Amino acid sequence: MKTSDTAHWIDTSESTTDCPPGLEYLAEVNQLTVCHRFDMEVLCYLEANKTYEVMNNQGHRIYVVEEQSNWFLRYLCGLARPFTMTIYDNTGQVVITVHKGLGGSCCCCIRCHSCCPQKLIVEAPPGKTIGYVHQKFHPIWPSLKIKNQKKEDVLKIKGPCLVSGCLRNLNFNILSVGDERVIGNISKLCPGFVKGLLSDADSFKIQFPYDLDVKIKALMLGASLFIDYMYFELCP
Repeated sequence: MKTSDTAHWIDTSESTTDCPPGLEYLAEVNQLTVCHRFDMEVLCYLEANKTYEVMNNQGHRIYVVEEQSNWFLRYLCGLARPFTMTIYDNTGQVVITVHKGLGGSCCCCIRCHSCCPQKLIVEAPPGKTIGYVHQKFHPIWPSLKIKNQKKEDVLKIKGPCLVSGCLRNLNFNILSVGDERVIGNISKLCPGFVKGLLSDADSFKIQFPYDLDVKIKALMLGASLFIDYMYFELCP
């Protein structure tokens, strides 16, 4: 597990009732900044594995995220590739895993992110499913559903028009299921937003209600990583 020395780890929080180990940090925040780390040693390789650092609004690092995927499938399948995201806490323990299967079933659409809707399985701790992220098909307007472990809809995520979204900062609204009230968002940050912390990183921010269940917050983190893969990369 590689980490940066430019950000400081937050102190370990005490366990709370009905909280998966390692998710205690999420009970104390209503905002996360996720920074994509660029390893200069691997920039020469196409479709390299990704590494992220997750910070709270004080700039303290609470998690490190590492992609695990096959290099051949990264090259062949692009955005449709299968992967596992392993999320570590400040002790180096794995607290969350995010799994995505291979998107698409034929060679003609395997690199297309919209014609073959995809889904994530989020586990915390590893081996125990806490929910799912389902992509809904639409050629222009991105849409996701957040489901709990019983596969019940708990939140929706709706993005901007991709055609016009590439001309400005992208913002994905987090909506309640019933009345579709906006309760948060996932947005790509302007370059330099985290200057002084991670100057070589692309970054995006997640905002959600402070009292949201920690498992749902973990699902939002998984959804944000999915959005970074599927949409933020398309619009620099």
